[in-house]
Amino acid sequence: MFGDLSGMMDKLKKAQEEVEKTKLRLNTVLVDEASSDGKIKVTLTANRQIKNIAIDESLLNDAEELEDYLIITLNKALEKASNIN
Repeated sequence: MFGDLSGMMDKLKKAQEEVEKTKLRLNTVLVDEASSDGKIKVTLTANRQIKNIAIDESLLNDAEELEDYLIITLNKALEKASNIN
């Protein structure tokens, strides 16, 4: 019985190590996304940490339009990042 428990603990430890390795790797994978007209560009890691947002100056005069662009573009980037294993 204790042999089985020890083996299971070893497997659990290895699985946890693999999860940590994957998290570290995903921090180095960058996802780029842009709005359809290129006015907003975002870069984030596969772990969904935003690294950069570039905004075309023409959007700075209309807060509502800027918000719409950001929401759409960030959601597309987050979806892309979620699909990376």
